[in-house]
Amino acid sequence: MKKFWLAFLLVMGMGLSIAQQVRIVVVSHGQASDPFWSVVKNGVEAAAKETGARVEYRAPETFDMVRMAQLIDAAVASRPSALVVSIPDGKALERSIRAAVRAGIPVVSMNSGSDVAESLGVLVHVGQTEYEAGLGAGQRMKAAGVKNAICINQEVGNVALDLRCKGFFDGLGIKPNVIPVKIGDPTGIRNAVAAALQKDNSIDGVLTLGPTAAEPVLQALEGRRGITFGTFDLSPAVLTALSQKKMAFAIDQQQWLQGYLPIVVLNNYVKYGLLPANKVIMTGPGFVTPENAAQVVDLSKKGIR
Repeated sequence: MKKFWLAFLLVMGMGLSIAQQVRIVVVSHGQASDPFWSVVKNGVEAAAKETGARVEYRAPETFDMVRMAQLIDAAVASRPSALVVSIPDGKALERSIRAAVRAGIPVVSMNSGSDVAESLGVLVHVGQTEYEAGLGAGQRMKAAGVKNAICINQEVGNVALDLRCKGFFDGLGIKPNVIPVKIGDPTGIRNAVAAALQKDNSIDGVLTLGPTAAEPVLQALEGRRGITFGTFDLSPAVLTALSQKKMAFAIDQQQWLQGYLPIVVLNNYVKYGLLPANKVIMTGPGFVTPENAAQVVDLSKKGIR
């Protein structure tokens, strides 16, 4: 009889533990197969392991705001303890995010959406301010002597990326020249950049907004001289190019932290009601250059940078 009650209490205790476990759903606009977002997901998983929270990571198969809104709605309907979202387009996702807040689900945003997060009822945003990051890139290129540059946008309609390009051209002090390309089409990206350079041989600066565009652009620039090339975000190929001085800089927003910190923040908020005082937790921008690229390579191999 004593053994029976011991087993019963053990089962009841396990059930109570599961019931008390914090469950967090993460909905991002970027796929975990992307080199940038795979590092975000690594941060999510590390935080889940450390906090003991049960975390589910969801994303549309392509950049698709309708589908992303549906994923947020489905997450809200499942009544999680908390929700993490990226906000590449505040207007497209506003209804879904507000529905989560009205349902009493605490929401933290990551990566994109620093400009709209608070107005949507989001508790904290973890990331960088996109316009200022682009501004820094433009100012850095201007200091390098760049006079005529192009900005390669692989997700037209992503407000965060639009802000990066705007800041870039403001920092340079020149008229915007944005080249739209399609994510997942490296050949198309390479050809679009090659065509732009052929059409205007005075172009002496190129900025890409992520590694998925940076890698084919490296191919387009092969053998060309006098062009300053920078990108947002890191990948093994970008770090190799930096170490070989084929690129001037990469803007590092420490995306591992963008996955990691929201889980830690929400776990503590759900359990203890604790919340950082700052509405935006800045993870960038920082600049990786040929001079310090070697320091980042090892962490990149580990999926942290």
